[in-house]
This record gives sequence, structure tokens and C-alpha cells, in this order.
Amino acid sequence: MRPSAFPSWSPPARSRTPSLASPERRRLKAEIFGDVQGVGFRYFAQSHARRLGLEGYVRNRYDGAVEVEAEGSADALEGFLDLLRQGPRAARIQDVAVAWLPARGDLGPFGVRG
Repeated sequence: MRPSAFPSWSPPARSRTPSLASPERRRLKAEIFGDVQGVGFRYFAQSHARRLGLEGYVRNRYDGAVEVEAEGSADALEGFLDLLRQGPRAARIQDVAVAWLPARGDLGPFGVRG
């Protein structure tokens, strides 16, 4: 039998990038209370979330709080939460309510809403 002129073919290796609903990804829902509107909080959150590769949104609420919903790696979300607890320089944060949820993959690029 003659050796093949072509090397043996094998399928490409699978990517190690987690899928949108993989266990490595999580969802964070945070409500930030205090003097957090009119101080650049939404743009602060957006800038850091995009830098960390997160998906989701930040928005002002009618009760004066700021709401954030984000998905990404657990490490990135933990770092993001630390930043949210600090806020921009002009913010005065009184409390942060946090809920951890399973990732759903439905948020899209991080942005400011409302």
C-alpha cells in the first residue's frame, strides 16, 4: 500500500471560549442606592463593563437608584461589582443590592439605557 500524499485530516479543535449559557458565565443584577444619578454613574459603569468584556445595561430608575444587569465571566463580574461599589468620584453610594443569576445570553453589547 502506498503512503498518502496528504497528511491525515482531523477536524479543527474546539474553541475554549465559553458558550453564552455555559457554567463559566454568570449574570449579575445590581441596584445601587445613594446619590448616584447626575454624577456620571451610568457612563462610569458602561466604560468599565466594556473594558471587562461584559454584556448588559445600566439605567437610572425613577426612585433615584441605578440598575445594572450584566453577563460575563465570574471574575470579570466580581471586578465589575467592586467598581460599582466605589462608583465615580462624585457618587455617594449608600447601598448595593446584588443578585446572582444563571446566564441567559440575551443582553447584547453593554450600554446605557434610559
